[in-house]
Amino acid sequence: MTSLPVAHIDTLTADALTLLKQLIATPSFSREENHTADLIIAFLEERGVPTQRLKNNIWAINQQFDPAKPTVLLNSHHDTVKPNKSWTLDPFAPLEQDGKLFGLGSNDAGGCLVSLIVTFLHFYDRTDLSYNILLIASAEEEISGRDGLELVLPQMPPISFAIVGEPTEMQLAIAEKGLLVLDCTAHGVSGHAARDEGDNAIYHALRDIDWVRTYQFPKVSPMLGPVKMSVTIIQAGTQHNVVPDACTFTIDVRVTDQYTLQEIIDVIQANLRSDVQARSIRLTPSSIPDDHPIVRAGLALGRHTYGSPTTSDQAVLSCPSLKCGPGHSSRSHSADEFLYLHELGDGIRGYIQMLEQVVI
Repeated sequence: MTSLPVAHIDTLTADALTLLKQLIATPSFSREENHTADLIIAFLEERGVPTQRLKNNIWAINQQFDPAKPTVLLNSHHDTVKPNKSWTLDPFAPLEQDGKLFGLGSNDAGGCLVSLIVTFLHFYDRTDLSYNILLIASAEEEISGRDGLELVLPQMPPISFAIVGEPTEMQLAIAEKGLLVLDCTAHGVSGHAARDEGDNAIYHALRDIDWVRTYQFPKVSPMLGPVKMSVTIIQAGTQHNVVPDACTFTIDVRVTDQYTLQEIIDVIQANLRSDVQARSIRLTPSSIPDDHPIVRAGLALGRHTYGSPTTSDQAVLSCPSLKCGPGHSSRSHSADEFLYLHELGDGIRGYIQMLEQVVI
C-alpha cells in the first residue's frame, strides 16, 4: 500500500468540499435532479474528464479504459429526500460549524458521492491500472426509481465488482437486505353499522396483520439476520356508520439472502386471506464474498464487516458489491443533517487506499 501525500489528500478534500456545498445548495429531490446533474458534469469536465448523461444519471470512465480489463464501478446518488418539518436550519444553505457541514444530503449521500468522484479523479489518468474504473452518479435512489442506476446499467461494460457509496462510517457492508413492498386488500360486505349487517373487512385485515406481526421465516441469514415484515399503511371506510367492504394495507418486507423474493411472496399469499399484490420484485438482496480482494483491502485498514438492513442502489446490481462510505446511517433523512468535515478526508483516503490494493 502506497503512502498518500497529505497535500494531495488535502487538495482532493478541498475540491470535494466545494462540490458538496454546491450540491447542498441545489435542490435535487428524486426525479428533480437535473440541476445537480449539471453541477457534476461541470465539475468533471472542468478537470478534463468527458462525461455521458442519460436523464439525470452521469457517468465517466478512466482515460486509459481497456475493454480487455475488468471494470470496477464507483457509484453513489445525488438525489435527496425532502426535508422534514423538524429542520431548524435552512436545508439548502451549507453551513460549516463545530467541525460539521450541515445541509440536506450532506450525509446521505453527498459526502460519499463527492469522495468517490475525487477518488475517480485520483485514478483517472493512471497507466498502471489492472482494472478500468467506471464512475456513475445516479438519480432516483431514494425512491428506487426505474430512471436511476437501473436505467443506465445496460449501457455499461461488464462490471467485475462495485463500491456503492452510502454512509457506513467507512465500515464494510458486505451484505444488504432486499426490499419487497406488498399491497394487500381484505374483502368484506358493506352494511349499516347500527344493525347486524355486513362483514367488516377491517376485522379480516386485522387477522392477516396479526399474522404478519407474529410470523417468523425459519431461515435466518448469518450476516443479515431474519426476514423482517412491517405493516406500514392501512386504509378503510368512508363514514362512521357504514361497515367497510374493503380494507387495504401495505407490508414492507426486508428480504435476506436466504430467500428469493418470489419465495417470500408465496409464503405470504399462502397464509393471508387478503389479496396480495407485489409492487415490484426488482430490489433483491446483495452481497460480496468476505474474502473478495476489496473486502480484504478494507479489513487490512482496520475496518469491519457487517450486514446492512437498509436498501440502496446495490439492489439493482447483479455483480458483487460493497456498500461503504463516510457518514453515519442514523443521520440520513434526519433534521439538520450533517457530515463531520474530517469524515470527508477520511473517506477519500479510505477509498483510495482500498482500491490501490486491488486495481494496481
